[in-house]
Amino acid sequence: MKFKSPPVNSLSLDFITELCISLEKLENNRECRGVIFTSAVPNIFSSGLDITEMCGKSLEHYAEFWRAVQEMWLRLYGSSMVTVAAVNGSSPAGGCLIALSCDYRIMVQNPKFIIGLNEAQLGIVAPFWFKDTFVNTVGHRVAERSLQLGSLHSASEAHKFGLVDELVPEEKLQEKAAAVMAQWLALPDHARQLTKSMMRKAVLDRLVAHREEDVQNFVNFISKESIQKSLRLYMEMLKKKKS
Repeated sequence: MKFKSPPVNSLSLDFITELCISLEKLENNRECRGVIFTSAVPNIFSSGLDITEMCGKSLEHYAEFWRAVQEMWLRLYGSSMVTVAAVNGSSPAGGCLIALSCDYRIMVQNPKFIIGLNEAQLGIVAPFWFKDTFVNTVGHRVAERSLQLGSLHSASEAHKFGLVDELVPEEKLQEKAAAVMAQWLALPDHARQLTKSMMRKAVLDRLVAHREEDVQNFVNFISKESIQKSLRLYMEMLKKKKS
């Protein structure tokens, strides 16, 4: 599955909805046992959640958007398929979450590419299920420091503490992703699926049990004038960078 929403594959409501529909179709197709996620846009895997969806909109829109983000993560993190992230560009925030939710992450070895949950830099807080997914991947101390600082890590750093599993040259990425997929698919599906469910169930159940509460927390937080001001300033900064 290739992400193609130029310029930066930002996770808009439309993008997330289409991703969820595509995942559902693949899950329902018994002949599809695995999926490799990568980007068709040069130098970017995904820039994360679309800030325009969280700024200057109605409370109803914020709630709808956040439910879609939850659905995306629940489907991806809980997928019965083998999921491999072939990260061929920078992947901050929600882009990092997509990669974290996969079974295996391969990233292109390029000093310009960065990955991490950098929400703190925007003045917002990564929700508990982002945090749980991150902690389960890199451990408590690395996650605590990285989340508080809103750190974006180079590919080498990310590999060092396990945020990504492997680094490869760009021209080898698809070949390596296919080889990893073949390795995982060589196992009996039922054993792998039950093991994955056992490992991830508690984290998934925690969001399912608190889903509406999480939506309300997001809406209350994102609609605060101080947060809206931070987001407006961040968008202005991005516009200046582009010009």
